[in-house]
Amino acid sequence: MFDALGDKLQAVLGGLRSRGKLDEETISKAMREIRLALLEADVNLAVVKEFTAAVKERALGQEVLRSLTPGQQVVKVVHEELTRIMGGSDSRLAFAGRPPTVILLVGLQGSGKTTAAAKLALMLRKERKSPALVAADLQRPAAIAQLEQLGKQIQLPVFTSRNTDPVAVALEGVESARSQGRDVVIVDTAGRLQIDEELMDELGRIAEATRPTNVLLVLDAMTGQQAVDVALAFQERVAFDGVLLTKLDGDARGGAALSVKAVTGKPIKFASVGEKLDQLEIFHPDRMASRILGMGDVLTLIEKAEAATTEDEQKDMEARLMAGELDFDDFLTSYRMMRRMGPVKSLISMIPGLGKEFEDVEVDEQELGRVEAIILSMTPRERRLPHMIDGSRRQRIAKGSGTTVQQVNQLLNARKQMQKMMKQISKGKMPAFPVAGKR
Repeated sequence: MFDALGDKLQAVLGGLRSRGKLDEETISKAMREIRLALLEADVNLAVVKEFTAAVKERALGQEVLRSLTPGQQVVKVVHEELTRIMGGSDSRLAFAGRPPTVILLVGLQGSGKTTAAAKLALMLRKERKSPALVAADLQRPAAIAQLEQLGKQIQLPVFTSRNTDPVAVALEGVESARSQGRDVVIVDTAGRLQIDEELMDELGRIAEATRPTNVLLVLDAMTGQQAVDVALAFQERVAFDGVLLTKLDGDARGGAALSVKAVTGKPIKFASVGEKLDQLEIFHPDRMASRILGMGDVLTLIEKAEAATTEDEQKDMEARLMAGELDFDDFLTSYRMMRRMGPVKSLISMIPGLGKEFEDVEVDEQELGRVEAIILSMTPRERRLPHMIDGSRRQRIAKGSGTTVQQVNQLLNARKQMQKMMKQISKGKMPAFPVAGKR
């Protein structure tokens, strides 16, 4: 995400970092380049002007110019200002004192409301809530069937009705969820291809009937400035509390994410970062600013690791790794943990310093799946005692997993290298990491 903008900002700031001293001319030139990069990223013009003016004013201040590392201080200022225009801090959902909490999703047709509803429900269930979904989009023929199918995938109830009035359907859904003891109700409403009186009137009546605790505007991040225009138009008619951005993983520019809070005053609460139903994240402005500037996102990486593993799994794996023990059962467990965390390329981008190094490396997720097939083709004894895997056993494992002996050998060598590395760490030594070659 934000690849194009991130590359340009990092190039400009990299040039400032290399200078031992900064003057007004150098900073002004850098601000012009940043301004151009933001405009090319489809960031709102007023936001660009405000951002560059604030950065320039702070960069020309005595705190920066008298610093021993003025270039790094400017990077710090840019990070802080990026964070500020995206909202400053993360904004969470409000929950009703008396359940259920009603969450109303609104937006144009095609913004991804229905899938977003299921993603949000899954996220809330992981937070030990008891959500239910209401199919109140009676305009798009496939919307109800789609939500029902998504509900089955995440094993959560979806309320539907033969009633042709979306207001009545929404109200019946909320009452049904209340009677079932559900503490959160997510209402999926209809959209239109464009904003019109009929749409706004319908949304207003649904909001009046259901009295939602949260109204979330669902916006397609890839539409850039158009998404901001949609947000402004909705704001004139519907009092929404925050924004849920979809398709952020496919947005190389970043115009919507960088503009919507500054223009509407409403925070981005969630961002969809992939097609899978578990790929919805709470939007953290400071972490997003770090990603844009190539600083990684260690906190999100840690949260993903914690969410993908149980506490017992974490303790057991940590103890074995720190003891320098790593058989193929451990390898398989850690590998499955990593795959539950999401796409490998996405995880690498969150590690400071590695995102840029590996940006041109193509990660074949299907190829990664062969690792599990190879390990499962081993006998339990071979997994516990990898050193016993001789030539004939390697041929059998390759045949059983549909791979080659060379691929089996590569996995055996990878386990050895990882075990060697963990032994070094357990002895308090920091291993040297070779730079991986790019393909």
